Amino acid sequence: MRLINFFIDNRLEVLKLTLEHLLLVMVAIGAAAVIAIPLGVLLTRRPALSNPVLSLANIFQTIPSLALFGFLITILSTGIGRTPAIIALFLYSLLPIIRNTYTGISEVDPAIREAGRGMGMTDWQLLTQVELPLSLGVIIAGVRVATVICIGTATIAAAIGAGGLGMYIFRGLRMNDNLLMLAGAIPAALMALTADFCLGWIEKQFRTDAARSHGRLKLAGLFAAATIIMLGGLAFWGSAEESGPRVVVGSKDFTEQVILGEIVAQLIESRTGINVVRQFELGGDLCHRAMLAGEMDVYVEYTGTAYSAILKHDPITDARRAYQQVKQEYADRFDMEWLDPLGFNNTFAILVRGEDARRLKLKNISEIAPHSPRWRAGFGQDFMSRQDGYPGFAKVYGLRFAEPPREMDLSLTYRALASRQVDVIAGNSTDGLINKLDLYQLADDRGYFPPYEAAVVARKQALDRYPEVRDAINSLAGKITDDEMRRLNYSVDGEGRDAKEVAREFLSTLRGQ
Repeated sequence: MRLINFFIDNRLEVLKLTLEHLLLVMVAIGAAAVIAIPLGVLLTRRPALSNPVLSLANIFQTIPSLALFGFLITILSTGIGRTPAIIALFLYSLLPIIRNTYTGISEVDPAIREAGRGMGMTDWQLLTQVELPLSLGVIIAGVRVATVICIGTATIAAAIGAGGLGMYIFRGLRMNDNLLMLAGAIPAALMALTADFCLGWIEKQFRTDAARSHGRLKLAGLFAAATIIMLGGLAFWGSAEESGPRVVVGSKDFTEQVILGEIVAQLIESRTGINVVRQFELGGDLCHRAMLAGEMDVYVEYTGTAYSAILKHDPITDARRAYQQVKQEYADRFDMEWLDPLGFNNTFAILVRGEDARRLKLKNISEIAPHSPRWRAGFGQDFMSRQDGYPGFAKVYGLRFAEPPREMDLSLTYRALASRQVDVIAGNSTDGLINKLDLYQLADDRGYFPPYEAAVVARKQALDRYPEVRDAINSLAGKITDDEMRRLNYSVDGEGRDAKEVAREFLSTLRGQ
């Protein structure tokens, strides 16, 4: 019942994300069919090419989707958003269509071919009037398989800002909300089942005799032409940008970043009147890459992350020095400007269950060392790979866990700790889930973690074009404390409120001060 109410209350957003998802799939499948079907036909005329071509298509099929997205963004410089997503989905769709086209035509009865040649048919006539009509059912079966695969894989495209129903799934993981995950998974599953049923019905219609199939081949050609025209229109509509001044505001893929992104976006809109394009919930360092590519203008970053992960320096504990150095190096190396700090420090938080902290009287990180041989740890990929992450942390505090730490998505570590699958995790100090799940943050009594002061980073080119944006953002300087940020996070993660509403309420309170 809650899920139905969610769909009713959020019907416009659900429709928008469903259409985005459908657009990704249709463009990728349409492009794959245009390339793969002729390629499959070519292989029947050049059989020696079949093994290398099918092997190459199979290689694309075996590359993990997130790895392929990252490869396209980094190596091919495709940027974030729909372009790398569509290219990746296109590559995943090639194998089933090529293979079925090649197999379908190859398995046409040789006697039928010979009869056609005996009647004086050219190779083109034989292909279009005999082979393709007889193999259409098999070819459509390949399109059917590719479409279902594409719909499922497209959910992951949300991690690179391509939109679609995966947005709800990633939000649900981040907010520990099963309802949100179902809101993304169920429409995607229904879309896949519907596509499978419809294409299955079409496939069955084409598995008939050659005469009837030849007539349907013409209809299929007309349908394909109409589809290409429609896809072109959808692609143009989807990529169309509003005219006039615009600023692209981005965020990373966790609650705090989405809230801060909304605060910055709404502040720019209200103070300057400039149109703001939101590019939220980007994984990893995609915000930084998008800034370098000129596809994003501003986002909130943390001094510790910039100092260690982006600039590759050894961590330091002096907050002022860290801010001044990242400010200078970003200006020199990236032509970006660090604006004034927002006022809070979101450092790593070593968390245990509240009941364990009370039972064992734990207050500091050093006090868990005697328990670590019996405990299991779970950390996010970011914490495991950073210079200021797990290796140095375990060494400084002398931790020896019962088994190597389980590495997982940051949002899942909170679930794992609450459900007793692990005993200690590294979260974010301002995270709203800390209060919601009754977790306890241990004090960094040996001063290991560097400062993570939050500040807005902006491209100088964007600030030069719209200097009023700098003034608007700097009005936030020092206005968000640690406690305030945790309260904002809890409003979304703990109370299930919308990030836009929370941001609007905060700005309203700020104006009233």
